[in-house]
Amino acid sequence: MNKHTPSSQHQLINGVFSSDDARSILMALIEHKIQFHERDGWSKKERFGKTDEPGARRIRELKQTKADLADLIDAAGDSAERLAIRCTIEISPVSE
Repeated sequence: MNKHTPSSQHQLINGVFSSDDARSILMALIEHKIQFHERDGWSKKERFGKTDEPGARRIRELKQTKADLADLIDAAGDSAERLAIRCTIEISPVSE
């Protein structure tokens, strides 16, 4: 993107789900992000010989998010509640 690229939003998830479906969707998304950072960290370690600290920190954050969401989904499942999930992707140019 360059400075003329407009910002945009895209709806990734928008619906009401059973606790089982919510778990399946959200855990797959988070696990994919964790695996991305693990592969990227491994690649950087191989190429540059040092740990990618921002990536390692992000993995810890994602694992905590995963645990927090699992607790929330378990509570909804225990009471047979359905869950509304809305997830928007926001993209905007960044000057560096």
